[in-house]
Amino acid sequence: MNTTVIVISIVVMIGVLLIAGAPLKPLRYLGNGAIKVVIGVLFLFFFNVFGASLGVHIPINVFTAMISGFLGLPGLASLAAIQLFVV
Repeated sequence: MNTTVIVISIVVMIGVLLIAGAPLKPLRYLGNGAIKVVIGVLFLFFFNVFGASLGVHIPINVFTAMISGFLGLPGLASLAAIQLFVV
């Protein structure tokens, strides 16, 4: 495709969203979920930094980030317990 067609289509889509308005509830849910996953990644990172002296390491992936982000510190504690006792 020609680059001008792509740029024009993007500008038209942005214009339609500005005029019609974006659906706010789904975007709000996606935004909250993304923020919680980022917070989960930060929890895991700091846990791995401080847990290195204890020999505990929880891998940072989407699954563990979602658990620690949505459940908070109890989720992080459960991941640590699973790492220590099960794995």
